[in-house]
Amino acid sequence: MIHKLADNQSDHIGYGTQIWQFCVVMKGAVIGDHCNINAHVLIENDVVIGNNVTVKSGVQIWNGITIEDNVFIGPNVTFTNDFTPRSKNYPEDFLKTKIQLGASIGANTTILGGISIGRFSMIGAGSVVTKNIGDQELWYGNPAKLQGRVCKCGSKCTSSLTCKKCKEID
Repeated sequence: MIHKLADNQSDHIGYGTQIWQFCVVMKGAVIGDHCNINAHVLIENDVVIGNNVTVKSGVQIWNGITIEDNVFIGPNVTFTNDFTPRSKNYPEDFLKTKIQLGASIGANTTILGGISIGRFSMIGAGSVVTKNIGDQELWYGNPAKLQGRVCKCGSKCTSSLTCKKCKEID
């Protein structure tokens, strides 16, 4: 379902994906199956979004960003892709940012260009991410710092190797 008030120029939108009103999806963008792209989202040309991804309102996904399957991008998350931006002066290549499988990024987080966000990691709302984040790590703050680990289910891990919520062994 693509809302009649969305501007979708891409032929690469997966089955069951919903794109809501006031979104702009540029021609080269690739979006997987069963995604939910909320209102007021911009997706540029050199962007790949996997399956089952949720992108909340007010997010701009710039050239060079790859988002793997089952990722959650909270409202008003800000991505960057150029360390030295100048008006009308574009880099030869934009920085590459990768958000890996199952990661969750909280509202109003800023992600600097060239960063890799690990599998099943979680970033708290309002964080400023300036470093790569490993698998199943919990980061928050400004600048964001490692604050612990999270289970694949999203629960914060304790010193135990078994998640108290889902009973999975980490």
